[in-house]
Formats: sequence, C-alpha cells, structure tokens
Amino acid sequence: MPHDIKIRSEAPADHPAVRRVNELAFGKPQEADLVARLRGSCPGLVSLVAVSADQIVGHILFSPAVIEGEGRSLNGMGLAPVAVLPAFQRQGIGKALIGAGIDRMRASGEPFVIVLGHPGYYPTFGFVPASRFGIRCEYDGVPNEAFMILVLKDVALAGISGVARYRPEFAEVT
Repeated sequence: MPHDIKIRSEAPADHPAVRRVNELAFGKPQEADLVARLRGSCPGLVSLVAVSADQIVGHILFSPAVIEGEGRSLNGMGLAPVAVLPAFQRQGIGKALIGAGIDRMRASGEPFVIVLGHPGYYPTFGFVPASRFGIRCEYDGVPNEAFMILVLKDVALAGISGVARYRPEFAEVT
C-alpha cells in the first residue's frame, strides 16, 4: 500500500469524490446510487475513505443487516460496497479499508459482518461461508461459498440461524 494513504470517516464534502470512486471502480453508476440512497435513508452507516495526497482513492460502506431466525433476530452489519479507483487498485488499499472497517465494527460491539463477495479474497479477513452457521442469503442463486460472515461475538450467534438480510435499498441494485 502506498505510504501516504490515510483511512478516515467520510465527511459530507466527500460525497462527490466517493460517488466518482464507486462509478469508476465498478464501471457503472448502480453502486454509487446505492451509497447515495443509503445515506439518505439509513442511520447507522459506517462509511470510510482512503485518501492519498488529498484525493479520495477508495471507499467502503457498512450498513445495518439482520439475521432473521426462528422466533429470534440478530442485528449486525453488511459490508458493501468496497471500491478503489482503478489506478490505485492492487496496492493494498481495499485490504486497508476492510481491515479498518472490521476494526470499527469490533470496537462498536457489532456481533457480525456479512458480505457477498469473492470466496478467495474475504477469508483472509476471517470471513467464512455463512452456511456454516445455518445462515443463508436472502437473494436467490447466490453461491454458498460467496455469501460469508465474519463472527465478531461468538456468543451472540449461538442458537441463531436463518436468513440474512441487507437493507432493502440493496434490492434496487441491478
């Protein structure tokens, strides 16, 4: 990772640059639109940026998620999206954002983080297939190995299984 990268909380003045990072990283506006919708409708977001030479080069968002079980539910967080400007990719910035975000989730007492992502990448942070805990993704057709969970409080997950749900705004992403 470049030495001059700093990870910090997103500020309102960062919104245009964060939109640009997401649009360029994904090559389409859907994730940037999702971030904007979540900002407008969802308390409890944790949004971090990676800054290099006063330029925002990366972004990560954590939003509330829930595991709905038989007669019981458990609130935690979902990780999505994580984006790095193409010119800054493969330099460890995404890893730094994920690590900093997980540290924040742990410090704030969140019991879990879910992610729908690359099964070869996220396990390096401790994510495992959610199916190991009897937890499945709300979306049909998601490969078992791509829907993962990072358990931050073992005791909180004891005895709960069911469907993990992201915020409803995620269903609008096509």
